[in-house]
This record gives sequence, C-alpha cells and structure tokens, in this order.
Amino acid sequence: MPILIPQPTRIQAAGSKPKLIDEYIGRVNSRTQAASVAHMRSPAGWEEPGQRPEFDEFTLVLKGTLRVKHEKGSLDIRVGQAVIAHKGEWIQYSTPDGAEYIAVCLPAFSPETVHRDQ
Repeated sequence: MPILIPQPTRIQAAGSKPKLIDEYIGRVNSRTQAASVAHMRSPAGWEEPGQRPEFDEFTLVLKGTLRVKHEKGSLDIRVGQAVIAHKGEWIQYSTPDGAEYIAVCLPAFSPETVHRDQ
C-alpha cells in the first residue's frame, strides 16, 4: 500500500549561514534508510564544511546556483541542471548567490555517514 507523506520535517543545517532543509523522505521524517529526499533553500553566501559521505547524492537545482567543489576543481550547477556526487568523493557545497534545490541520497543521509571536515 502506498504511504502518504503529509508534510516534511525541518532539519537543522550545517554551514556558515542558516539554511532550510525540509526532509520529505529519510531517516527522520519517514524512517526510511534506503533513500532520502529533501528540499533545500540556501541564502547567498552559504557554505558547509567539506565532506566525504558514504552515500551517493543526486541534486537538482530549482533556483539560483549550487557550487560543488571537489578534489579537482569546482562545478556551478544552475537552474534545470543536476549533479551526481558519488560516495567516497570529497565535496563541498555552497551557494554564492543563494539556491533552492532537491537532494536525493542513497542510502539516506545521516550525520554519522556524511564525514564532514573538522
């Protein structure tokens, strides 16, 4: 039987400025460990610590620009574009001009498996 997700859970974000994370599917809102789906809204100038997660992350930009730094450079992901970050890769997300995006993690995002830089 399909399961209705009536509303997301607001999650506290890591990073240099307040960012809104609304988790629809994941460990917190639906108790799903296989995948997570979250709606992110980040202000201009937001940046989070680098990380080397134990999950793949698929991100679709809805508004603004998402900057993804990686070990060989950086990518600017714009409206209508997507990016895949593979588990085990070092990445760092930021939004120089602000952004709104959807992030899907397989398996689901977990603070214990994101492995953020100190």
